[in-house]
Amino acid sequence: MIKTTVKIDGMMCGMCETHICETIRKAFPSAKKVTASRSKKEASFLTEEAVDGDRLKASIDATGYTCLSIESVPYEKKSLFKRR
Repeated sequence: MIKTTVKIDGMMCGMCETHICETIRKAFPSAKKVTASRSKKEASFLTEEAVDGDRLKASIDATGYTCLSIESVPYEKKSLFKRR
């Protein structure tokens, strides 16, 4: 899994967060655990494959918000128990 975090400028309320989440889901239907936070000025989501950064930026910018940066890193599900 790949975790993608997007820094976004322009989110002011809960509806803005919802709008960003819907935009990400529409651009990348396979995205899971899509969240957005106006206080952190970011959104994040998980995908099986790396996403096209240009497509993601264009999708967000088209909504009127500003995509400031995109970071994708490998993601491993956290476990409550350590394996020995």
